[in-house]
Amino acid sequence: MSNRTARTDDAGPTADDAGPTVDDAGLTAEDVAALRQDLREQRRFRLEQLARMARPAPGPAAGPGTRDGAAAHREVRAELTASARMVLHDVEAALERMDRGGYGTCRLCGGPIGLRRLVIVPQARYCGHCHRAREVRR
Repeated sequence: MSNRTARTDDAGPTADDAGPTVDDAGLTAEDVAALRQDLREQRRFRLEQLARMARPAPGPAAGPGTRDGAAAHREVRAELTASARMVLHDVEAALERMDRGGYGTCRLCGGPIGLRRLVIVPQARYCGHCHRAREVRR
């Protein structure tokens, strides 16, 4: 049953209460607004980071081992770029879930993702329990 429907118990706020609106994941409108702002800031940061990474890197000074150092630098830069793209994708997916519904709901078990977890990882797709279970299987 949605938190927006009338309840017969005292489990929490409903649409009829004077308190803040609570979504199906237990997040208030204020929680979602703060998390949305954080996600937008992360999105902006990742876009800026990717733009910086797209610019040519200054080359190392010529000398012994320069070729190996340049190759290692390119490899690290490629890994950082891939990581930034992955996080950007996750952030944009979280913003989409906020827009269409489903944000704060675990994609495996369907339960709520706790606010404490979302504050730390606002783009989280899994509750803590399911996240740990996925990590063990890796």
